[in-house]
Amino acid sequence: MTDYPSNITRDQFELIRVDLETFCKRTCPRRVDLFDVFNAVLYELRTGAQWRQLPHDFPKWQTVYTYFAMWSKPLANSEYSLIDPLLKKLSLESDYEWDDRYERRS
Repeated sequence: MTDYPSNITRDQFELIRVDLETFCKRTCPRRVDLFDVFNAVLYELRTGAQWRQLPHDFPKWQTVYTYFAMWSKPLANSEYSLIDPLLKKLSLESDYEWDDRYERRS
């Protein structure tokens, strides 16, 4: 995969992998790597590009959008989505810089 400025490293991904994997029950094995999906979501949040314009070295845009829609819904008894605390965790526990351009979409 191309190294986009928005990408996180595998080591950084390990900080949040369990949170992403346990967020939703699975009934069958995943067909995509969540590392690639999360990097695609970060790319989308950073660039603001249309979903269909997602570079082809990421998983299909429909797949990435499905995960984004799931991860961006507010958590139970909270106004924040799963993405919010994960971005904070990445910022605090690694050298990933997030510039607060992401805001929860209604």
